[in-house]
Amino acid sequence: MKDDGEARAESVRNAFSGTAHGPVIQAGVIQGDVRFEAARPEPPVPRQVPAGSPQFVDREPVLAAIDGWVGDGGGLAVLSGLPGVGKTATVRRWAQEERGRFPGGEFYVDFAELRAQAGGDVSAGVSRCLRALGVEDRYLPDTLGELTGLLRTLTADKRVLMVLDDVTEPAQVRALLPGAPGSVVLATSQAMLGELLDDGARLMPLDPLSPEHGLQLLRRLCGPARIDAGGADAAERIVAGCAGLPVALHVAAARLVMHPRLTLAALADELADDRRRLDALRRGGERTVSAVFGVAYAGLPAPAARLYRLLGLHPGRHWDVASAAAAAGTAVVHTAEQLDVLETASLIAMSDDGRYEFHDLVRLHAREQTVREDDEAERTAVVARVVDHLLTRAAQADLAVMGRRMRIGSHTDRLGEADRATAFADRQEALDWLDAWRGELLSAQQAAAEHGWHRRVWELAEALTALFLNRRYLNDWVRSGDLGARHAAEDGHPAAEARLRTLLSRPLMDRDELRRARRELETAVARADESGHPLLRASVREFYGRYWDRCDPARAVTTYEEAMVFYRAAGDERGIAIGRYFMGCAQQAVGRVEEARATLQDAHDGFMALDDRRMGARALAAIGGVLRALGRHAEAVAALEEAVLMLRERGAVHYEAQVCETLAELAEERGDHERWRRHLARALEIYEAGGGPRAVQLRRRLEGGADGPKGGLDGGAGGAGGRGR
Repeated sequence: MKDDGEARAESVRNAFSGTAHGPVIQAGVIQGDVRFEAARPEPPVPRQVPAGSPQFVDREPVLAAIDGWVGDGGGLAVLSGLPGVGKTATVRRWAQEERGRFPGGEFYVDFAELRAQAGGDVSAGVSRCLRALGVEDRYLPDTLGELTGLLRTLTADKRVLMVLDDVTEPAQVRALLPGAPGSVVLATSQAMLGELLDDGARLMPLDPLSPEHGLQLLRRLCGPARIDAGGADAAERIVAGCAGLPVALHVAAARLVMHPRLTLAALADELADDRRRLDALRRGGERTVSAVFGVAYAGLPAPAARLYRLLGLHPGRHWDVASAAAAAGTAVVHTAEQLDVLETASLIAMSDDGRYEFHDLVRLHAREQTVREDDEAERTAVVARVVDHLLTRAAQADLAVMGRRMRIGSHTDRLGEADRATAFADRQEALDWLDAWRGELLSAQQAAAEHGWHRRVWELAEALTALFLNRRYLNDWVRSGDLGARHAAEDGHPAAEARLRTLLSRPLMDRDELRRARRELETAVARADESGHPLLRASVREFYGRYWDRCDPARAVTTYEEAMVFYRAAGDERGIAIGRYFMGCAQQAVGRVEEARATLQDAHDGFMALDDRRMGARALAAIGGVLRALGRHAEAVAALEEAVLMLRERGAVHYEAQVCETLAELAEERGDHERWRRHLARALEIYEAGGGPRAVQLRRRLEGGADGPKGGLDGGAGGAGGRGR
């Protein structure tokens, strides 16, 4: 038998089984107080921001701007920009360089990841940060307000860094603003999130890389040996094809690294073709760059998504609200609202001149979407609406610049009261508009040609002449004039063909392509005679006379006499004045100087009576040339300087350049080196801007100095008279 002690020992058991979440006390009878204190282990300080990319270039100014903004006092910075421009890489690099500065921790919330998860929202982002601070799920509050309050409480005494990636709305940032002074919040977003200005945010738009830094990144990604072996030209073309977008450069580099037999030149050729470019920017089977843009596009409301697609069809690189409205076929007010949505989403940007533009790769993505989602009839209608809108604007500008000059097209006649109400304030404004929109107008002309809209093609060519006669973009003029003449012929319109071939002769002669200019003029004479248009027959012969000015001055006089017969028959006072002007220039060329002076004075008086100051200035310049030939140099300089001022006032810079050359010659003859250099430098500036071949000659003369080789000025520039028109 067991005694009483053994029995008591068996009746009191001190066994423990199971799992304890904390300390366990096993004891018998305890007399007195028991105190128990258990230290709760501190959670590790959060260091969540992923490491930055080692291939990182050209963001030092942005990093410095963040430094300058947040300083020691902390702050909020929002980096915005189009998808793939490098926003995430930039904030990660800043966080990496500042590691250790934030004793309370470095938090990272990727809202793109949260959006991909069911129920991912602002509360989920705050909860992630609280978990990192050691708060268990069972203690997380139920409401966003309580979650935010707890986060601020827990971060109230130590500086923290919050990196919030791919934010889409201000509330996502506001909920995660920490409590401690000196804390920093860096957010990335496609949208500008201007509402956060009220929270003291600094908005920092991020631009694509420059060509120089794009090449630097490509070399780092592929290795210098691969790039050097492929050639600098091919590498630069790859960078241009990626248009400075880091994500595109990373994909291009990955293709080169993964496919050693793929040459740089072959990849550059793929990227140069707009139809293949997005396909070329693929990694494996995924069209990576297109997918990046696709995410942004999917987040657009339906009206903005439609406008985004249709703008991919807009001719040229730029548009304003009115031309965007034409593309969409919607009211200007409604279109402006949708453009704001696209700009906020960083899918379009406003350029320095107030117009909008796509990044090159985004434009191609937008075009892909319209091919995928809109039928061919709708796409054709979009292009037609934009072409007609630009033709109407070009007609308004043509009318403002050239007044009542002869036109074969009816583009100005079709202008209604509403069109005239939105016309230009004055000639200079119209000329500046043509200059600014030159690329879009030429693209519209090309688009019309591709659709076989013959009349639109040649009317645009005729309207653009208002620009080209005043600002000599020779190469553009040749392309536009040639296209217009060919489509006028296909349209069965001999008068339009004659007019455009006649005008085409001018840039051809300026480029010293005299043989082709003669062919165009001979065809023009035949087509003008076929049309029976008396004023056109006069004008064609007047231009033909200018060809003979260069080759046979005596024949030029005869040709101008033929033109004058037709001008008088048509009763065209301006044509008569023009005929006298060129007749006077030809008379001077064959030595009939006194006769030339009287003829040119008649021409000048005729132009001024018609308030045609542009041609009046040219006649005055020609008179200056005659006075120079007569040895009356002081009078010649006075006439030429007055002509320069009038030409500059009218924006006729090409003719201003010719007169400047003559003034330079006169200054050189007098030994006035300062005036010689000033006049010649101005002429060079004008020729270089317009692509004129004389720029090379003038630069050589300037580099040689006033004592350098003389000659070569009269033959190319046409003398003070300026035979070009």
